[in-house]
Amino acid sequence: MTELAMDVSLQGAFAPIHTEVAATDLQVIGKVPADLNGMYVRNGPSPRFQPEGRYHWFDGDGMLSAIRFDDGRASFRNRWVQTDGLKEELAAGRPLWRGLKEKVRVDRPDAPLKNSSNTDVKFHAGRLLSMWYRGGDVYQCDPSSLETLGKLGPDPRLAGLPISAHSRVDERTDEYLFFAYGNEAPYMHYGVIGKTGAVETFVPVRLPGPRLPHDMAITENYSILHDFPLFNEPAALAAGRYKLQFDRERATRFGVIPRHGKEHDIRWFEASPRYMLHVVNAWEEGDEIVMLGTPYSIPRRFDGSHDYEAYGRGISINVTDFEFYQWRLNLKTGTVTEQIIDDVYNAEFPTINASRQGLPSRYSYHILMGRMHRPEDPRFAGMVKFDNQTGGGVSYCPGNNVWFSEAPFAPRDGAGDEDDGYLVSFAWNAADARSEVWVFDAKEITRGPVCRVILPQRVPNGFHGTWVPASKLTAAAQAPVGRA
Repeated sequence: MTELAMDVSLQGAFAPIHTEVAATDLQVIGKVPADLNGMYVRNGPSPRFQPEGRYHWFDGDGMLSAIRFDDGRASFRNRWVQTDGLKEELAAGRPLWRGLKEKVRVDRPDAPLKNSSNTDVKFHAGRLLSMWYRGGDVYQCDPSSLETLGKLGPDPRLAGLPISAHSRVDERTDEYLFFAYGNEAPYMHYGVIGKTGAVETFVPVRLPGPRLPHDMAITENYSILHDFPLFNEPAALAAGRYKLQFDRERATRFGVIPRHGKEHDIRWFEASPRYMLHVVNAWEEGDEIVMLGTPYSIPRRFDGSHDYEAYGRGISINVTDFEFYQWRLNLKTGTVTEQIIDDVYNAEFPTINASRQGLPSRYSYHILMGRMHRPEDPRFAGMVKFDNQTGGGVSYCPGNNVWFSEAPFAPRDGAGDEDDGYLVSFAWNAADARSEVWVFDAKEITRGPVCRVILPQRVPNGFHGTWVPASKLTAAAQAPVGRA
């Protein structure tokens, strides 16, 4: 058996699917709540062609999968994101790029790796925005049909800009806040796109060298950019390969910029060296900015000291071991205080009630991570709800036969409390060999799902998703044709 055939990222619930479907009136176990109306859409990899060489789960072509709830009924649709790279391969009838484990294309300096747009999806200005974790063009998709409409634009500064997957949408202002990063100076840019689709702020962010930031945070008045001591090993990069290197001698740095500030407004704050993928939330509290996130847990040696060599290796093979963490950046003194909030639950892929983004939030919802038995074989095992007021958390895990996706918060119609709504997640039911959508009451996740929707075909394991309320879907459908 070849190495490719044995690849866990091409088997079971990770295996690609090759059909786009649309189905209505889906079978439901239980009852879809009548006050749950809107769409949950998730992005994830599903390679259109059989991969050549060694495959990594992050390599597959982006596919949007969406379930829509309407007055107690559920419908499903999935569609590939028609990126430039996928279009080239479709025209050639074969794969033209290899993935992270192979050498990049030296004949394509404009696209050494294929932007598969497979990582995250947001809703802004009436469109779904599909993004890639390595940074690249952002693709606009129709929220009803999931059809790819084109790239984010038309501002020429956005053309070819390596925009990160983890941009932020402020629901109060309808602004899209983003950062871009790459291997050429100044190594980062920061920008804000307004509710009409026009770029309102665009700022170079000069870093000491190329880095691998993954997320950003926002508050009412500031954006927080990340400069972690993780980067591509220079020798490997020069040879056309990607190999991660963690430098324990460098501090973590956070760049705080007023939302519509200039380059000279950026203030840098230093914290202990570590690496984080995903922010939970951030807000202003007196003279401080409070930021919550889920960094990788640093292994310890027998004597209690941090084992940074093991830390770097673990990040490179996607070891799933995380902490719930807090940083407090004092804008008056320039100092940082930090602490672990919780190291009991191993949880990641956090979501919150999006209306509280940038404001103090009490609750966050995380995916409970199974301990990894093999490299590159993570298991999203359940749900955790953290209460930032009490410092505690509760969890739900149905056992080894279920694999979840990130679960966005969906407010119920006429919601009052911050947690007055539902969590919605795709779930692979291994016992019955099928994909489902599980809906939880966000106030009572320990009771398990209030309903399970049976899907017409498997949804491959994937990454990030978003919830779009019915009111926004209606407004998008009524918007003038061509609105960005």
